[in-house]
Amino acid sequence: QIQRALRALSIPLERLHVMKGHMIEDMCKGLSRQTHAHAKVRMLPTYICSTPNGTEKGNFLVVELCQSQVRTLLVTLYGDGNLSPQMMYKIYDLPEGITQGEGEALFDFIAHCVIQFLAETTSPDTDSEQWLPLGFVFPFTCRQTQLDKAELLSWSKGFNCSGVVGKDVVELLQAAIDKQAGPDKEGEASGGGGWFKSRKSSQSAPSQSRRVEVVALMNDTVGTMMTCSMEGRACEVAMVADKGSNCCFMAEAYLVETADETSGRMCVNTEWGCFGDDGTLNDLVTPYDQAVDEESSNPGEKRFEKMVGTLYLGEIVRHVLIALTAEKAMFTGTDAAILKEKGVFTMQHLLEIVNNEDSITEVKRILEGLGLQPSERDCGRMQQICRAVVGRAATFHATGLAAILSYMCQTRDLESLMVNVGVEGELFAGYPRFEEILLSVSRLLAPECMATILASRDGSGRGAAMVTAVALRLAAQRRGVDEVLAPLRLSRDDLVKVQTLMREEMDRGLNKETNPSASVRMLPTYVTHTPDGTEKGDFLALDLGGTNFRVLVVRITEDGITMASEIYVIPVGIMQGSGEELFDHIIDCIIDFQTKQNLVAQMLPLGFTFSFPCQQVGLDKALLLTWTKGFSASGCVGQDVVQLLRDAAKRKRHLGMQVVALVNDTVGTMMACGYDDPKCEIGLIVGTGTNACYMEEMKNVGTVEGDQGRMCINMEWGAFGDNGCLDHLFTHFDQVVDETTINPGKQRFEKLISGMYLGEIVRQILLVMTEKDLLFKGKPCPKLQTKDIFKTKFLSTIELDGDGDSAANNGIGPDSNGLALRQIRAILNELELDASFEDCVLMREVCQTVSLRAAQLCAAGLAAVVEKMRESRGVDQLSVTVGVDGTLYKLHPCFSNNLQTTLKDLAPKCNVTFMLSEDGSGKGAALVAAVADRAANAME
Repeated sequence: QIQRALRALSIPLERLHVMKGHMIEDMCKGLSRQTHAHAKVRMLPTYICSTPNGTEKGNFLVVELCQSQVRTLLVTLYGDGNLSPQMMYKIYDLPEGITQGEGEALFDFIAHCVIQFLAETTSPDTDSEQWLPLGFVFPFTCRQTQLDKAELLSWSKGFNCSGVVGKDVVELLQAAIDKQAGPDKEGEASGGGGWFKSRKSSQSAPSQSRRVEVVALMNDTVGTMMTCSMEGRACEVAMVADKGSNCCFMAEAYLVETADETSGRMCVNTEWGCFGDDGTLNDLVTPYDQAVDEESSNPGEKRFEKMVGTLYLGEIVRHVLIALTAEKAMFTGTDAAILKEKGVFTMQHLLEIVNNEDSITEVKRILEGLGLQPSERDCGRMQQICRAVVGRAATFHATGLAAILSYMCQTRDLESLMVNVGVEGELFAGYPRFEEILLSVSRLLAPECMATILASRDGSGRGAAMVTAVALRLAAQRRGVDEVLAPLRLSRDDLVKVQTLMREEMDRGLNKETNPSASVRMLPTYVTHTPDGTEKGDFLALDLGGTNFRVLVVRITEDGITMASEIYVIPVGIMQGSGEELFDHIIDCIIDFQTKQNLVAQMLPLGFTFSFPCQQVGLDKALLLTWTKGFSASGCVGQDVVQLLRDAAKRKRHLGMQVVALVNDTVGTMMACGYDDPKCEIGLIVGTGTNACYMEEMKNVGTVEGDQGRMCINMEWGAFGDNGCLDHLFTHFDQVVDETTINPGKQRFEKLISGMYLGEIVRQILLVMTEKDLLFKGKPCPKLQTKDIFKTKFLSTIELDGDGDSAANNGIGPDSNGLALRQIRAILNELELDASFEDCVLMREVCQTVSLRAAQLCAAGLAAVVEKMRESRGVDQLSVTVGVDGTLYKLHPCFSNNLQTTLKDLAPKCNVTFMLSEDGSGKGAALVAAVADRAANAME
């Protein structure tokens, strides 16, 4: 019989693996918005999104509602890594009957304790403060919707006050405190049947101007985690092994679907005591557990807690003894009626027995103290039973911990996890082997995870102060971040104003009289048609728009288009040297390409994509207005770039090409997409630079003779705002970036949008945030001082979508959120920045703000274009396609969606489709040449 009882209390490793799996499944259910109502592991969001970083300082009140007492504390933190907090506290006994009375009376009493404690606690620091934050430790199951908003779901632990379930307990306490501290409470404190004592003196009472504000609510488990976190030693898991049992951990916030937060991490209160209430632990429930459950105040509930909580372990032992006595396996021939008495064998008895394994005498003393007459064999068996019960409790705690550690490791997409676990409670403190079992069993069940156990020091008190301090630190940080980023966050009115200004500048650019002073040049391209499908033949294309350029041959047949190309580099010395050197280098590369392609003997039409601002005076004649993108070759500005290319060909005696059309990359993009979609009448580039073109009615183009048909207008909108009309949008960061460019005051719109500048804008913001102690704990970052060190491509990496689909992967497994945060940290390491997890989350917000503004401004400009086209054509609804190219649009994970969403809002009467260009600057240039060649042949 003894061996049968011990076997029932001993769980095989394979079964523990199954139990771990069930717990992970229930955790995922608890986090899912669809299934959390049916989960037994509740996974309640706490809205605690950070652990202490050691910089917290100030005075913090704490009030803790305990089993039979109210404890009040004043904790002072000094910003020293939380190594030496100062604490003063006082304990007040709960009046008899209050736990079963009216809720209002309970909260009035708690409030009175707070006010009286302040009156009796002398501290020069607190006497001078006008406002004191309070953390409320409320050890009951609540549904939190904010850190300071929590609705009580159910009472437990012998409490059953009326009028509280379903109410916000923070609100109830705040109202009670305000009532107690009000002007009508200057004299004798009263209320609740004379429970309150008068203050020590009216002089020592808090001043009327001081306000106590409840800023955070938590349970003891969360407090345990927070008190174990110190500077350089974050604690992300906490376990309370006490009368009840619970665990909390820092989960990826996007997985906590029951909360709105999606960035960073959030502490989740598992409330795992109810695990197994759905029957998943039925095969582990012994007859002794069943008897304990039936005698409890809540049969069938909290099955896991009743197998591990110290409130129940003594009772489990008692029922084992009852069963063995009935089977005459123990206490034979003696009176064991005392075992029928509930609560006679306590947790203290159990701990004394397991902690004195070598002393049969001690066991005998305890049993005789209960009125039993044990034999030496009974004492030995008693030791075995107690070890089995307490060992099983420790093993189950370890299994739960293993489930949480594996879950954390998988959802963070880590191969291995090293984590600190704060532990507190009677079982942990009273049973020396608890830690050993916790570590060994959890390692067997989760070998990929390495836990370090940290003993909590007053988790519910000091830890609550930490929660409150962190909440205030984060609130202050949030205010600081919002203040820095506010100028970059544009309202709809801001965007409508940009749209209106763009339209005004477009009209000025199209008007012959006002064109010279317009910031949007609206340059005619002399491209009057898009491809019609009849184009045939071989065409060369030259694509010059940056440090690399391409030479292509494009073959157009009835079967479609085929291309061959090669990329050539322009050295910086040539980019910034003389014009002759630049164009000679280009011709050398064209000769090299035609030689490799066996095209030297042919005279092929060439379309020249030249992605710099030009005044085009014919399809094959264009005057360079200004260099951009780092070019500054001399002797080119004001010259016909087609002629410069022809002159270089003459110098090199190259006759294998005929330049028939010059286009910029934006026009080429429109033409390339127009070959596949006849409705494509807009080209858009959002890459290193930005520009747009569109088909305008000739009657509106005042800078060119004629009013029939349409002509493609190269807007050169990067210079929008160079006349000062966008100065109200330019932030301090934009000004600094502009001043350090090679063309200060020029291309103002482009400097708000394009890829060449976004990384620099982010870098300037990070420098200011570090200076304001909002990032990296305010520590200087020498490498971040380097211009262009923060690449725009970093924004794409950092902003990878983090709203993982928990339904798709059952809430666990790798997700882009975790991947992105690891990549952010890799970027920060590359920049030699000592970044915390919170720094990574904040950096993502900075990048999102900068890229969102860029997309919104681009959309506002595009809204002006499509609305002008709609009005010019006299239609109620315009349906048009935009051919789009550029690395920012194509590679950034959010830019295109943000652009399209904003455009739809600003131009609701336009149905705009976006088509990604396939080599617009190459294929598009060849198509312009093909259309020109087709037109020339038609005239012959």
